[in-house]
Amino acid sequence: MKYRMFILASVALCILSVSSLAFAEEQEECAPVEKKKIKVEGYFSKQFRKDRKAIRAEISEVGHVRFALRAYPMGDTSKSFAVGRCVPAYIARHVLTVADKYTSGIGSLTVQKFLPTHWIGVGATMFDEPSQQLVTEEQVKKLLNPDLTNEEFHVLYQEYTIQNDHIPMFGQQVPNFKKTDD
Repeated sequence: MKYRMFILASVALCILSVSSLAFAEEQEECAPVEKKKIKVEGYFSKQFRKDRKAIRAEISEVGHVRFALRAYPMGDTSKSFAVGRCVPAYIARHVLTVADKYTSGIGSLTVQKFLPTHWIGVGATMFDEPSQQLVTEEQVKKLLNPDLTNEEFHVLYQEYTIQNDHIPMFGQQVPNFKKTDD
């Protein structure tokens, strides 16, 4: 009986410490890109496989990025795009422009609370539909506005990724189990 209480107390302590670490990470200041580079990860369309070096060079033009981009092995790439909350707007716009040229386009944005802070996902297939919001071409154009400051860019991005309260599942509308508290 004593061991069960000890185990339960240990598990509760671990859960509290992990949740407080997640909250602390969310509240931390963003490290400058000179100290922590932005990682660009994902896929470009298979038809551009031979242009791999040119695509990497084009993304590198903006500076302060490292990447793990590869050709999508089949069909069209995912139309999802993801930007962490600490990515400067000028880098996000540049990668968004390049991604739009070498992928199937930009059709959805991933909620920032699910992303590493210094990370961009291009055609990322690792996020399910409740983690994303569909965007229009007009909304993408607004994100590409060079007059937006970092703060304005991220406010607009977050505005476009407000999660739905309900999602379709098995022909019904069910509560969104991925909904984060704002």
